[in-house]
Amino acid sequence: MNQKNDPEPTAEAVPIQGFEEAVTDDEASKDWQPVSDRVIRVGIAGYGVCNFGAAFRFQDHPNVTVAAVAELDPDKRAELARACRCATAYASCEELIEDDSLEAVFVATDAPSHARLAIAALKAGKHVASAVPAVWGSLEDADALFAAAKTADRSYMMFETSYFHEDLYNMRELYRSGALGKVLYAEGEYWHYFPTPLAAHEGWRTGAPPQWYPTHSNAYYVGVTGGSFTEVSCMGVPSSIDHLKAANNRYGNPFGTEIALFRTSDGGMARMGVSWDTPGVGGETGRIRTEKGTFYGTFQHDGQDSVPTFKRPPLPPGVDAGGHGGSHGYLMCEFVEAILLDRTPLIDVAQSLNMTVSGIVAHESALKDGELLKIPQYSL
Repeated sequence: MNQKNDPEPTAEAVPIQGFEEAVTDDEASKDWQPVSDRVIRVGIAGYGVCNFGAAFRFQDHPNVTVAAVAELDPDKRAELARACRCATAYASCEELIEDDSLEAVFVATDAPSHARLAIAALKAGKHVASAVPAVWGSLEDADALFAAAKTADRSYMMFETSYFHEDLYNMRELYRSGALGKVLYAEGEYWHYFPTPLAAHEGWRTGAPPQWYPTHSNAYYVGVTGGSFTEVSCMGVPSSIDHLKAANNRYGNPFGTEIALFRTSDGGMARMGVSWDTPGVGGETGRIRTEKGTFYGTFQHDGQDSVPTFKRPPLPPGVDAGGHGGSHGYLMCEFVEAILLDRTPLIDVAQSLNMTVSGIVAHESALKDGELLKIPQYSL
């Protein structure tokens, strides 16, 4: 489950990096049309320091009833129930999963529990949305999650926020249209300065290997092409920050910054970095260079610099885009629509694991001084 005894946010507090709200778009719901009149009963597990369970706006979607919530901490449990306008609250995600009235579950708990709870929910016959990453440092858990998702007659989707950043959304649409051709080189970065670890259930964030949390950056290739990384050489930089020294964390992790060079499944390459110990401008960002041009905010091709005209899908009235680059509402709507239309969601279990597992292997490479390692592959 998610964090206990987290400090209460205050109006004066600086927002947690990535959770800054997007500028409200008054026309975000223009042209939105419901795809069904059916209402899905959803359970949400986890609130914690980030108030994460309510942040994706399930409670505001006209085709959703948040019918149950779960959180270990009683005070946080009550807050989550109020935020989701929900009367039923469980003391654990395991109890929530046993609720046969629920059709879908959003696992917004601590990262080490994501795979275990997602597998349990799939086996209980529920559609699953999971916060990132899909698994926490375990290739065995990755295989088990993949098997559970393939066996279940239910959807699994990881809520990778970079997929609905405005720039990455445009990259993906351009790629799908054929305007880019082959992606020769991609870059992605996730910069999040942790001079002291952010509060977390059982301290799971303290000293975490950077490349165990790789999806915000890796999405700048996988989320554009749908491809994967096949092998990696990764370099890590030993950190001067106390909790990022091997003797001071449960992971034996000495690195605060890890930069991975990947070979991509279509024969190109990608440089993906994650850093906890570099002060300055943070965020989740990336860029691509292709056979037909370069995308870095704008699309540069044939001596021209053009602004893509693709617009992210309309949101239902009352649903805000939210944080992490204005991605929250879009991710939730994609998951809900996939259930209503009985289709595979955009970020399926294969893409989720290809983004996550590549980082696990990258950290292993960093511990071996950059040794080139093969990466397990997942496909549906």
